[in-house]
Amino acid sequence: MSSKEQKIEFDGEIIEALSNGKFRIALDNGHETLGYTAGRLRRYRIRMMPGDRVKIELSPYDLQRGRIVYRYG
Repeated sequence: MSSKEQKIEFDGEIIEALSNGKFRIALDNGHETLGYTAGRLRRYRIRMMPGDRVKIELSPYDLQRGRIVYRYG
């Protein structure tokens, strides 16, 4: 991946479950963002609830939306 396409990874906590596999996430740095489940999480039907800790990838171009790539056990 070129430096232009690098994703920024953050850890956070799900604070609200929205429709269609979207979640409102409070990041550890104090910001809030909207996240959607990545394909692998959806494929293996990983359940996510408010209060769960997750890892989210954000694009440097749009820091308001991201992709949830991991749910901490």
